[in-house]
Amino acid sequence: MPTAVEVIARKRDGHELTRDEIAWFVRGFVGGEVADYQAAAWLMAVVCRGMTPRETADLAEVMAASGQQLDLGPVAARAVDKHSTGGVGDKTTLVVAPIAAACGLAVAKMSGRGLGFTGGTIDKLESIAGLRVGLSQAEFLAQVERVGLVIAGQSAELAPADGALYALRDVTATVESIPLIASSIMSKKIAAGSPAICLDVKVGRGAFMKTIEDARELAGAMVDIGTRLGRRMTAVISGMDEPLGNAIGNALELAEAVATLRGRGPSDLTELAIGLAVELLQLGGVAPDESSARGQAFRALRSGAAFEKLVEMVAAQGGDVAQIHDTGKLPSAPLVAELPSPRAGYVASIDAEALGWTAVELGAGRRKKGDPVDHAVGIVLQAKVGDLVRSGEPLLVVHCRERAQLEAIGDRLLGAFGWSELPTLRPPLIREVMRGAARAP
Repeated sequence: MPTAVEVIARKRDGHELTRDEIAWFVRGFVGGEVADYQAAAWLMAVVCRGMTPRETADLAEVMAASGQQLDLGPVAARAVDKHSTGGVGDKTTLVVAPIAAACGLAVAKMSGRGLGFTGGTIDKLESIAGLRVGLSQAEFLAQVERVGLVIAGQSAELAPADGALYALRDVTATVESIPLIASSIMSKKIAAGSPAICLDVKVGRGAFMKTIEDARELAGAMVDIGTRLGRRMTAVISGMDEPLGNAIGNALELAEAVATLRGRGPSDLTELAIGLAVELLQLGGVAPDESSARGQAFRALRSGAAFEKLVEMVAAQGGDVAQIHDTGKLPSAPLVAELPSPRAGYVASIDAEALGWTAVELGAGRRKKGDPVDHAVGIVLQAKVGDLVRSGEPLLVVHCRERAQLEAIGDRLLGAFGWSELPTLRPPLIREVMRGAARAP
């Protein structure tokens, strides 16, 4: 067997590690045989030297095998999963998953909470009174078989090696490595059991990947991992320079997702949700091609079947379905105030990250794990890139607890908008689509 020092040195010197070396090192770290300072040194060597595609896939597989791995049983053949790398106003899962389930797929989704300026699906769902996201494995599997849709919190038993390594990466400046990011995400997706996975890789000012080159590299790495490990894979690279949709904040975003399922949502959210659903329907084998998939997705949306599937899921998880039928019953902030536009012109840009951090300051997100969130507060945009705005017209609406909060953030919110005297084209939302070699039969 190798020693920790030997594995560190081999990676430091740019050698390709064997699967056995990676497995021994990761298991040794989780088991306490490899010290955290040795693991930190190895992570830094990976950051500096990188990993080959084979090494990256091996790392993902080893981390997936470090804990619980779900067997989706009788629904496995039609099971799909979807993952977003995170953005501002990204409530897409709450629209895409019901559409896919309404079309006959089994959506078995474990989601996370928000951290930093990006939101989390679980925080949005917990805006619903009584809804349970902490499901046992038996409950999770029974619901996906009965309802065809379950969205629950990620189990601590899922890829625990990734959790341990990520905690170390967070404090050793080793987070920003494409192989480490890709293997971290995919280890949890592999352990969650779905044979077909669609990734929504965000790019832009409101995403972790700021450039199309970085987004493309991350998407390609994750598609390669999944394909090597026998999954059917697609990655959609979507823009996140401005927030997705209009709402930022948990209950506000949930209400916007419900409006979208009822055919009254923002055009960009609807476009992306349909685009992702199209990929899932093909990956899951219920649509033979893009045209058929698009038709099925639109029918599920327009008929109300997707909305009813969300209602069914909320009821199954103990949530108050009256809040879905009437989103005015969701948590609401005591102070709702319009911020008028300081000038006339075309909106040329919106700094999504700045708005995301401002929403965190209001209480809609958390700066560190464990912080509480206020489900009622947030921001609703009244104009997006390309819109013509007159001076004094409402630019955004702030939902907050007290006027002092509004006064503290007003200038910052207005400063997130860039202006042009001439009409501005909105950039395409879906930038690229990458597909793995294996497709549904």
